[in-house]
Amino acid sequence: MSLSALDHCSIRTTHLPETRAFFVDILGMDDGARPNFDFPGHWLYVGDKPVVHLIGIDAESPEGLETYLGGTVDPDSLKDGSGAFDHIAFRAKDPSVLIQRLRENGCDYRERMVPDLELFQIFVEDPNGVTVELNYFNAEQKTA
Repeated sequence: MSLSALDHCSIRTTHLPETRAFFVDILGMDDGARPNFDFPGHWLYVGDKPVVHLIGIDAESPEGLETYLGGTVDPDSLKDGSGAFDHIAFRAKDPSVLIQRLRENGCDYRERMVPDLELFQIFVEDPNGVTVELNYFNAEQKTA
């Protein structure tokens, strides 16, 4: 067996509408086709690939999710953000577009240049405290 690529990441959330809005309205992903699961959620696409699966936690009715994923779901356990999983990262283009959206929406973010790689990075947290890293290769793309 050999791995070929990371397929997607899943985020369990009690803040489903806000999390969807962050990834769609700020990061620019598309909300696309998703199987008809017995729990709320969204599959968010970059191009034709669903790269972020949002899993809505309904504390009043978690049965569908518990049946499908197994185990129980404690909504209080989701309050620690990225936890042991430190962050998810995406390659991106034109940081000025993201910076404008972040500022317009009052989102805090951090910028960083990676020495020797000509890599400009933006770090932002989603509504669940999950850290999202955006990578802009080639130093000339830095605009802020």
